[in-house]
Amino acid sequence: MYVGGNMKKEEIKFEDKLNELEKMVNELESGDVSLDDAINKYTLAMRLAKECSEKLKNAEENVNKILTENGREEDFRVE
Repeated sequence: MYVGGNMKKEEIKFEDKLNELEKMVNELESGDVSLDDAINKYTLAMRLAKECSEKLKNAEENVNKILTENGREEDFRVE
């Protein structure tokens, strides 16, 4: 389980974060958690969602770049 602060971000795979996020959402939706636990899970879930979103955004930016003939990296544009 992802415990905020106990592991470095890079040590946890994107897929593992996503699986943990899905598990937390399911637990919260079930309604079988105390209010304090729900608040903690919600806070952690929001942090995980942000980390996953940032990872996807960075991946998209990298995929949308190409190397030009002179070796420079540029944004890919379809004309």
